[in-house]
Amino acid sequence: MKETTEGIQRRAREDRYHGHDYYLVDELLTEEHRLAREAVRDWVKQEVSPIIEDYFEQGKCPTHLFKGLAEIGAFGPSLPAEYGGGGMDEIAYGVIMQELERGDSGVRSMASVQGSLVMYPIFKYGTEAQKRKYLPKLGAGELIGCFGLTEPDYGSNPGGMVSRLHDDGDAFVLNGAKMWITNSPVADVAVVWAKDDEGKVRGVIVERDWKGVSAPEIKGKLSLRASITGELIFEDVRVPKENVLEVQGLRGPLSCLSKARYGIAWGAIGAALDCYDSALRYSLERIQFDKPIAAFQLTQKKLAEMITEITKAQLLAWRLGTLANEGRATPAQISMAKRNNVHIALQIAREARQIHGGMGITNEYPVMRHMMNLETVITYEGTHDIHLLITGHDITGISAFK
Repeated sequence: MKETTEGIQRRAREDRYHGHDYYLVDELLTEEHRLAREAVRDWVKQEVSPIIEDYFEQGKCPTHLFKGLAEIGAFGPSLPAEYGGGGMDEIAYGVIMQELERGDSGVRSMASVQGSLVMYPIFKYGTEAQKRKYLPKLGAGELIGCFGLTEPDYGSNPGGMVSRLHDDGDAFVLNGAKMWITNSPVADVAVVWAKDDEGKVRGVIVERDWKGVSAPEIKGKLSLRASITGELIFEDVRVPKENVLEVQGLRGPLSCLSKARYGIAWGAIGAALDCYDSALRYSLERIQFDKPIAAFQLTQKKLAEMITEITKAQLLAWRLGTLANEGRATPAQISMAKRNNVHIALQIAREARQIHGGMGITNEYPVMRHMMNLETVITYEGTHDIHLLITGHDITGISAFK
């Protein structure tokens, strides 16, 4: 008996996803990697999939998920357990981000900002006192963090930042503003980058309830609608010197960005897989001209190209993860993976939308939400073009930025 369009539509929101592994990449993963992935996949199906379309449509962040993200080990999976992390390796971190972004890019952003852009710099550049004070609570989701680097006039060129730290004896006085900051309106702490009196970039840990700190929410987003984004404004904020990180220069924030970009390179595959999974299932169930649309050559072309690009991205991420575990992954290699994997995910989302026809623009299916989200993911943490130029610089030795 043929299933009606209405029947397909009713079942669309059921999370019937299962993984796709055309080249048996799972055989390259350890049991720990697979167990971590399955645990996060189950959590996404139970906690994210049933609510995410409604939160996205309303433009609200499901902040109650922060605690669940902590419980499944999504905050700093590859940081030491003694500091609130998961004590796992970089591939485990990657597969966790992949499963979260399969649910929604905004949910993955909630986790990757907390782990890679807040916990990681405190672990990497913080004093022992800073680590003990902040990391366990961040890892447990008792504190929410954000990362202040981008400014209203300085995004791809962070070195041009105008935020300032003035030495005032026992404290630094912080003035400036940051823009497009994930989690900032709900954050308890922020890792903020500004220039000191000598023009050197310094990192400081700022607490939200300090006098002079504000974090207004940015409204009107048509992408990452389930992720809360805001500004960070600092007006004569006194930052105790005990809250200054032990690093100077752009290498501090850029190393954090590499950690986050690595997670995105894995995460984008999750969004691509969800779009492919939905398109494949829909094409097998949708009947036109007395047969499923999967029987038509053009549909098969789209599906075959999708799984080909996903497979290439999976292998790219796995190799990058192997290099990261060995301490050999370079920022340029991470840039290549981030750029490629987000790009193919966005292309797959667009093709999947076409396979779904008119239903593809509705929230009965996840593809339009993923497509809209990926328009942000392809821009933040280094734009598509900037990552291309990073690769160009790496292979030629010539910088095209100046």
